[in-house]
Amino acid sequence: MPKKPRPPIDVERLRHDIVFRDTLLGHELEFHTTWGLFSPKAIDEGTRLLLDHLEVRDDERALDLGCGYGPLGLAIARAAPHGSCLMVDKDFVAVEYANANARRNHLGNASAMLSDGLRHVPPQTFTLAVTNLPAKTSKEHYYLFFHDIHDRLVSGGRFYVVVISGLRQFIARAFEEVFGNHTKIKQGRQYTVAMAERRE
Repeated sequence: MPKKPRPPIDVERLRHDIVFRDTLLGHELEFHTTWGLFSPKAIDEGTRLLLDHLEVRDDERALDLGCGYGPLGLAIARAAPHGSCLMVDKDFVAVEYANANARRNHLGNASAMLSDGLRHVPPQTFTLAVTNLPAKTSKEHYYLFFHDIHDRLVSGGRFYVVVISGLRQFIARAFEEVFGNHTKIKQGRQYTVAMAERRE
């Protein structure tokens, strides 16, 4: 019996934004995304695990490294009405969507900029930094991120990461080397959340 022909792909529909809403850190947010950005149809498991174990003060000066379309940074900005969140990404499409999502959710205390790590971020300090670390990059790249974030945190500033659990031991070693401390916040089946603090 011949196979039924597959219906043609609706390319014009694929060009439209993907739109969804979700509740993060207790606040509902609306996100517009597109194909090619990380986890465009829903909040990914790693990001959700990090947010479930993240402490945000209402006056944080926060940094979201590798922000994508903005779920971490915008959730933090909403939870810190007397603070701010700078989101950075090396993908200009991600930056455009993160800024548009900040406007869409009326978050004047959140903005995104194009930067390779922190290389292009103007001099400023942060009380909180977060990142959903990409699994497919080099350990040398991670060390650049970690040293740059350490240098930008105030004393007492916290750095939270979520990584695939296979990298948790590397993160523990690297945090001890760079920050002199490491706390495993939560180890899930696939992802682990860890935190380091700048103490000098």
